[in-house]
Amino acid sequence: MLQSLGVDALTGMISHVFFIIITWRVLQGVRIEPIIKKGQLFEARVLFVFVTIMIGTSVSRFFLEFLNWSQDLIYLF
Repeated sequence: MLQSLGVDALTGMISHVFFIIITWRVLQGVRIEPIIKKGQLFEARVLFVFVTIMIGTSVSRFFLEFLNWSQDLIYLF
């Protein structure tokens, strides 16, 4: 029981980090310079990090929930 919780925690952490890294790499291809005010580079970078974390964790949660749902399908019949 407790080992299962540990495995779930580790899986969740790895999934979140993995999808945050993928999101970061994808968003590097987006040109945001035209919409940044001059002198606001630091704020734009912080926003970029927050958006990356938000998108990455959302996608990770979707995949983790889908994984849990697929494991629960054995209780259907």
